[in-house]
Amino acid sequence: MFPQCKFSREFLHPRYWLTWFGLGVLWLWVQLPYPVFSAFSARVLAQLARPFLKRRESIARKNLELCFPQHSAEEREKMIAENFRSLGMALVETGMAWFWPDSRVRKWFDVEGLDNLKRAQMQNRGVMVVGVHFMSLELGGRVMGLCNQ
Repeated sequence: MFPQCKFSREFLHPRYWLTWFGLGVLWLWVQLPYPVFSAFSARVLAQLARPFLKRRESIARKNLELCFPQHSAEEREKMIAENFRSLGMALVETGMAWFWPDSRVRKWFDVEGLDNLKRAQMQNRGVMVVGVHFMSLELGGRVMGLCNQ
């Protein structure tokens, strides 16, 4: 069992107020029905975040120039825009992982091949689960955690 973390009054300091506000907005956002917020979350958050992440954008642009010299500048800009949309959706998916009750998470996700994992566990065999490092890693971890309950 993991030890419980105690809340520290230091987190009420004004320097954290913007963080608390952001977490509150995220909590409210993910209370909406999934089809409502998923339809426009990625696009809206990408447009809001992009002006604040200019350095990251320039790094992505340079990396894409090096990796995909055969693509036009316009194609690479589309890749950057799509990446920012993925980043926006990842933020929302993090909110889903943190704030949704278990029943709501289970409603929206299916895990395939779980029987193979359980069969190996029943035989006392070690199992290595290989996952991918997508931007939705937090939500994937939550879903896998629910599979063991």
